[in-house]
This record gives sequence, structure tokens and C-alpha cells, in this order.
Amino acid sequence: MKFGKRIKEQIQESLPEWRDKFLRYKELKNLISSAPAPAESIFVGLLNAEIDKFNAFFVEQEEDFIIHHKELQYRIQRLVEKCGDNEEMFRLEIGEIRKDIVNFHGEMVLLVNYSNINYTGLAKILKKYDKRRGGGIRSPFIQKVLHQPFFKTDLVSRLVREWETTMDSVFPAKVAEEGYERSAAVTSAAAGEGIFRNTVAALLTMREMRRGSSTYSAFSLPPLNLSDSDLVLRSVHLSSPIPIP
Repeated sequence: MKFGKRIKEQIQESLPEWRDKFLRYKELKNLISSAPAPAESIFVGLLNAEIDKFNAFFVEQEEDFIIHHKELQYRIQRLVEKCGDNEEMFRLEIGEIRKDIVNFHGEMVLLVNYSNINYTGLAKILKKYDKRRGGGIRSPFIQKVLHQPFFKTDLVSRLVREWETTMDSVFPAKVAEEGYERSAAVTSAAAGEGIFRNTVAALLTMREMRRGSSTYSAFSLPPLNLSDSDLVLRSVHLSSPIPIP
């Protein structure tokens, strides 16, 4: 799939309030194709403005996630204290928190994907500019990008893993097994609403973008640590409803 189509789909699959925060890939591509193509100083200025936009949005979301992370931890701790050894009460009342946890996990996955998409878009648009102008700005510019806040997803990725561990520990083992046994196709068809569909789309995109291929280069994202099946099955597990007996 061509990247222009991919980024368009990802923007549509993202949350509505995020859609104007992505790289203006089509506009920049059209600008490069114009005659004459913009001078290097002008083009770099445009890309720097895009990076400022990415950083401002990413840092704001990251700060909100840290606050939400602490709030959810507090709610779970209060519930544990309230229920004590009463597992039935805990099972019933944790369902009220589950949706918030799933949505929180999904938004964090979307933010990691946001970083991946915009980094890849910058690398591709710089390659097009160098080819059009016969220059070599891609490598030094990408080296600068690697140090930008929006590219550094370690904190958000750690929170994603922490909440996956929390989900595994606070929800019944039987339910976890049922969640893993469901197929992605069946669950996707049954859960077309909410953030679930967006999260699965983001996970699949990250898998494709990070998978090694004949086009892999120094500018490509590294492969994901989780296997393809783990990615989808984990998303299915986190998004499947808890049956209340």
C-alpha cells in the first residue's frame, strides 16, 4: 500500500480530535512536485513547523496519560480495599472500571502509532525531496528527529505493558482464556464501535511498518518485539467483555 493512502486511512481510523495533528503528507508531496520545488531553507522550515505540532500534541497527550494512569491505579486500589477477600463483589464492581482501562490502553496504542506514522512520513517525504532536488538533507534531518519528544515512545510503551499486566492480574483467569481463544475476525465484527477497531487498526499498521522487508533501510522503524499474533490477540483480550454470572 502506498504511504499516502496508508496515512489517509490512519487519520480516519484515529480519534476525531487527533486528525489535524498528523503530518500534512499530501500537501508536502504536492509541494515537492511543483515547479519549481521549494528551496531547502523553506522546505526545512515547513518540516520544523510540523515537528513542533507533533511535539506539542504528543507531550500534552503523554502528560494526560500520566495523570490518568495514577487515577486508574487509585480507583483499583480503592476497590481492592473495599472488597477485601470478597472476590464476587470485586468481580462485579471491576466491570465499571474495565471500560476506562480498555479505552486508556487503546489511546496509548494510538499515540505510539501516531509517532510511528509521522516519523515514517517525514522519512518518506525527505526522500522524495532529495530525489527531486538532488540534495542530501534526509539523513541529517532524521538524526534530529530521533531526539524529538514525539519520537520517544518509551514511557507510553511502558504504560501500555503495565496496563496489560494489570488486566491479566485483576480480571479472572477464565475470562482471560476466553478472550485469547476468540478469533480476531469474529471479535472485530462484533465490536465495530468504540476505540477497539481503531486500536486493532493501529496495531496492524505498526506490525506492517516495522516488519523487515526488501525495502528496509536505516530510516525504517525496528521490528516490534511482540509477534503478529500476540499483538492482535492481546487487543482482542483487552477489548472482550467480561461476563457477569
